[in-house]
Amino acid sequence: MIEKVIDTQSLDAVLNIFGNFDENVNLIQKEYNVVVLNRGTDIKITGDEENVFKACEAIKSLLLLNEKGSNINEQSIRYVFSLVREGTQRELENLSDDGICVTTSGKIVRPKTIGQKKYVDEIKKNTIVLGVGPAGTGKTYLAVAMAVKSFRAHEVNRIILTRPAVEAGEKLGFLPGDLQNKVDPYLRPLYDALFEMLGSETFIRQQERGLIEVAPLAYMRGRTLDDAFIILDEAQNTTPEQMKMFLTRLGFNSKIVITGDITQIDLPETKKSGLIQAMKVLKGIDDIYINRFSEKDVVRHKLVQDIIKAYEKYSNERKGTRQ
Repeated sequence: MIEKVIDTQSLDAVLNIFGNFDENVNLIQKEYNVVVLNRGTDIKITGDEENVFKACEAIKSLLLLNEKGSNINEQSIRYVFSLVREGTQRELENLSDDGICVTTSGKIVRPKTIGQKKYVDEIKKNTIVLGVGPAGTGKTYLAVAMAVKSFRAHEVNRIILTRPAVEAGEKLGFLPGDLQNKVDPYLRPLYDALFEMLGSETFIRQQERGLIEVAPLAYMRGRTLDDAFIILDEAQNTTPEQMKMFLTRLGFNSKIVITGDITQIDLPETKKSGLIQAMKVLKGIDDIYINRFSEKDVVRHKLVQDIIKAYEKYSNERKGTRQ
């Protein structure tokens, strides 16, 4: 048994690490089989040497996240656990303190994982970025935040958000209302993100002026999109023809972000995904970057990570039995 002491020099930091009713520190104790106590601004860790070392690395990483303004919660703690397992926790130093933008409620939108930070950096550097990965990794949310940032900084004149209106078990024709009413449910996640960052009044005003557009992918045909930040969401549900059509809409001083999850394709089995094809066709082209997220980048409930892992395991086992 050994004992290590970390001097945080901040009582607030200690309180954040321990959490309400010690809920955070209980996760650390359970993960590494150690005892964690606090004495003022000091955190004392006791246990076997290897476990104490890992617990210290996890706590130091959480203190770093706390300094950078991240909330210390179950998601961030489990993320740190995964980094410590891989020995990559030092990469957290690359996470930026700066936020992308501020929502109407005063929340600062910033990358929460190393994968998200890489995604944001590549959007800054490249004209076209493909963000591919599982649900809950912030692909669309961060892309919308970057679009709002560029719009507010007058780097672009317009924000255009689009996604294919592909049915996932429900036919468009059976939905009530006119065409706009029929496609709005497919665009709702994009509306929600913009409402949060701009506020409903600002969104409606800019939409009426034609500076913000949320529309189905079919509305993009035949257009050239200059001075715009364009986001194609749910791109796994595009056909190769639709993807080529969309990519060739790119105009001067514009940026494109394409997001999708290739494990959730709703196209008929006879049709190929335009996103999967684009990842192969566009690989290696200058000014185009393909960013792949993993389950470690999931920032939703822990069960979302578990579900993704379970489906991956099931899929791999099925592939194994077919070989």
